[in-house]
Amino acid sequence: MAEDLTIIRSTDKETQYQSLIPQIEALLDGEPDLVANLANICAGLKEQFKWFWVGFYLVKEDELVLGPFQGPVACTRISKGKGVCGASWEQAKTLIVPDVEAFRGHIACSSLSRSEIVLPMFQNGNVIGVLDVDSEDLDQFDETDALYLEQIIKLIKL
Repeated sequence: MAEDLTIIRSTDKETQYQSLIPQIEALLDGEPDLVANLANICAGLKEQFKWFWVGFYLVKEDELVLGPFQGPVACTRISKGKGVCGASWEQAKTLIVPDVEAFRGHIACSSLSRSEIVLPMFQNGNVIGVLDVDSEDLDQFDETDALYLEQIIKLIKL
């Protein structure tokens, strides 16, 4: 298991992901605890990209419940279909929101969040959680983020 990350400062986010993903793999290698692994993924992403908020919500019964995260205090429970996280869960797909104010039903856990990407986590074809990333900047996320964040999610042993 790696115990530190080498953070590269580059304007090219693809280069940043390509440097970070093997390091996340090393962090997860040999660690069976889901919470520990989710926490380290959040820390790695927050350190590398300096995003406003990075965290996981896990499906528990009929709600998404806050899991490991990095950033300010967050909403604790989200209903299916509510906000970007609930919509990603309901639709079972990645959602990229360039301006959260324009997203119908957006849940403002923080008024500082301006754009968001949410990616579902699957187990046996069912959504069991989501990775939620928020930025203080408009239009922060794109298909490059979706591609690499989906790769990171696939590294998680559920």
